[in-house]
Amino acid sequence: MDIAGRAVAEDHRSYLPHCSFDGGDVSFIIVAGAMVLLMVPGLAFLYSGLARRKSALSLIWAVAASNAVGIFQWWFWGYSLAFSSSATSGYIGNLRNFGLMKVLGSLPCFFQMEFACVTIGILMGGIAERGRVLPAMVLTFAWLTLVYCPLACWVWGANGWAFSWGVLDFAGGGPVEIGSGVSGLALAWVIGRRQEKELLNFRPHNVSLVCLGTFLLWFGWLGFNGGSAFGANLRAIVAIWNSMLAAAFGGMVWCIMDYRYERHWSMVGFCSGTIAGLVAATHHLVSGAACNLATKLKFHFQIDDALDLFAEHAIGGIVGLFLNGFFGTNEVIRLDGVNTSTPGGFMDHNWKQLYIQFTYICATCSYSFVVTALLAKIIDDESLGMDEVEIGEFATDYIEIRRALRMEQHVAAGDRHGRPDNALHSRTDQIKHDGNGIAEVNEKMRDSESC
Repeated sequence: MDIAGRAVAEDHRSYLPHCSFDGGDVSFIIVAGAMVLLMVPGLAFLYSGLARRKSALSLIWAVAASNAVGIFQWWFWGYSLAFSSSATSGYIGNLRNFGLMKVLGSLPCFFQMEFACVTIGILMGGIAERGRVLPAMVLTFAWLTLVYCPLACWVWGANGWAFSWGVLDFAGGGPVEIGSGVSGLALAWVIGRRQEKELLNFRPHNVSLVCLGTFLLWFGWLGFNGGSAFGANLRAIVAIWNSMLAAAFGGMVWCIMDYRYERHWSMVGFCSGTIAGLVAATHHLVSGAACNLATKLKFHFQIDDALDLFAEHAIGGIVGLFLNGFFGTNEVIRLDGVNTSTPGGFMDHNWKQLYIQFTYICATCSYSFVVTALLAKIIDDESLGMDEVEIGEFATDYIEIRRALRMEQHVAAGDRHGRPDNALHSRTDQIKHDGNGIAEVNEKMRDSESC
């Protein structure tokens, strides 16, 4: 996910309390972890803005609640399954650090927890507009345990098979991006398509929230990629620079490509390209262009990937990992002062790195899809708006005219007690044929739904 090389797996070991740390590095990781936490509300606002009004709040709830479940899972056994230094299987850790036992001085534990929370937050986009929130929380715990933790162990664990093989995955192209993107595709496949009427004229209900979420993600991503150097060093600066350039390139390329078709400079397109660039974290035209073109794949797959998790995250992660294998150099990798002997990729004449990256990509894609599809069998379709059915509230209090005109047959959606307002029904009947009375209907409806 960056041009830098292997993660510092030794930093993931459980240190003894008497071991000393550099105060600057500790402060850097704390701040970076807090920045990554800000990506959680960023995802929530982004998804909410991209969805219809009737399902906007359910996505905010799902992302926020998955963050809470993720924190519990990481404390319970997630960290141990991903980073236990005594595990030797190469596939998944053991329970030596169950409940964070013997992890008093592990510098990356908090930082990596935020990675897990952001990853599951991304996956929640797969339930957009039809998945139910309670099963989604069950899926959150199971997915982190059976998908994310093994993927993290493979490439970041001290004895992980991908780490031992020399895979270049600096900041989660496999566990975070491919894991969430491919799993999101599998989740959408199992849940099924939305009703055809839901697919017609689908537009984001609040572009301002999309922008807010994108810029929160951009800010948090600087901690995400910069903090992956696990210290206040020059490698972190290179990662931050790459992130800034990648976001800028991605946003511009996506906008230009969309302009060819629509003859408008789309704000949603700019935000989508910015995120695509941050995912690949390689300042190159390829990432934005590849992710833009990949948005058409869901039509070929006939999978209703409503928020384009596969195109944005999986394809972006794949592009980033390939470019790692091609452009990664020891000159950058050694800037952290630890990985001084780690080989680079193709540009360092390490020809085999490309097939190592390819094999790793295939393994993460296939494992994520198959296991997630099996887990997702617990989630069913939901035809009504998720906010109205399961949350009981709405993200915004915007009232559609057509709901006012059918009040004589249905209880007002905002009447939480299930009792129609007879006075309001009478007033609706009186004015619904009057072209000048539409504003009054809306005002009365707002009063009713605010009760």
